[in-house]
Amino acid sequence: MNSETTLLEVERLRQGYSDHLVVADLSFTLARGAIGCLLGPSGCGKTTVLRCIAGFEPIRAGAIRIGGRVVSQRGAVLPPEQRRIGMVFQDYALFPHLSVADNIAFGLHRLGHAERDARTRELVDLVGLGAVRGAYPHEISGGQQQRVALARALAPRPDLLLLDEPFSNLDVDLRERLSIEVRGIIKASGATAVLVTHDQHEAFAMADDIGVMHEGRIQQWDSAYNLYHRPVNRFVADFVGQGVFLPATLLDGHRVEFELGVLDGALDGPARDLNANHRIEILLRPDDIVHDDDSALQAEVAHKAFRGADILYTLKLASGRCVLALVPSHHNHALGERIGIRLNVDHVVAFPVPSTGDASSMVAN
Repeated sequence: MNSETTLLEVERLRQGYSDHLVVADLSFTLARGAIGCLLGPSGCGKTTVLRCIAGFEPIRAGAIRIGGRVVSQRGAVLPPEQRRIGMVFQDYALFPHLSVADNIAFGLHRLGHAERDARTRELVDLVGLGAVRGAYPHEISGGQQQRVALARALAPRPDLLLLDEPFSNLDVDLRERLSIEVRGIIKASGATAVLVTHDQHEAFAMADDIGVMHEGRIQQWDSAYNLYHRPVNRFVADFVGQGVFLPATLLDGHRVEFELGVLDGALDGPARDLNANHRIEILLRPDDIVHDDDSALQAEVAHKAFRGADILYTLKLASGRCVLALVPSHHNHALGERIGIRLNVDHVVAFPVPSTGDASSMVAN
């Protein structure tokens, strides 16, 4: 990625408090017009990274560049107001005494009256709030408040938009719908954005590039597809999606054998560099197991979770280990029933067997 297409560069960032290092040698770049996401559990350092990018905190080491200009390095921090960034906070931070339109126009005081009104109308239309432009924050819904906060951040045409857990105060259904809407609004505005969240569904819905964080480091910076299907380590495999680790034996560079048979396909993950006959673990996702009434291979229904269009089945194998299968909900089977299954795996995600713990584990995020 060259300097003309790159908007944000975070290079070997280190930050912490007293003797505790929160962010450790973290690096990533983001192209102009792209939406990036820092995804991880509480305490992983993702919000600290966002605060460093915003200029709210100095950094111990490394550098942050926006548009090729260094805005943070050790001993030198450009103030937030000089970074040309917009910020959407977790609680939206709207002014209760200002209308929707006046909240959006708040950061446009340097413009002339006509230009300010025109930009405000443009943003009100962009976020679809024309019908409530004169209302006050307490008179509109949480989703509408979120769009006001977004429009206010976009109004001054920032080089970079930062969003700190912007959907955490909303219910699950609204969160999913708004994350898609917000992505469309950001893309329509031409802005470059960084989102921080612990929710993988928000990350998948909004971001072009996602960095999964753990203990102050980015474990993998990649597309949602690759994070799910080609995780680089067990933490990413655990954190993203659902799945089960099963013991297996590596036969050669593209075949593995386990209790359900031999998988023959492209091998992904750290185990691909191991020698033949090595004991490994393979990751099976719910979409790798297909319900098939005609299959001779069977498993017992140990648990079921109805999800509307689908049912997530936990299926017990002959060994007592379990796998997951996502099945259309009109296939409604009883607990204890045996059903036919078959494998639909086009590439095998494999890891060396951990040095401690059980060789078989289940991931349920």
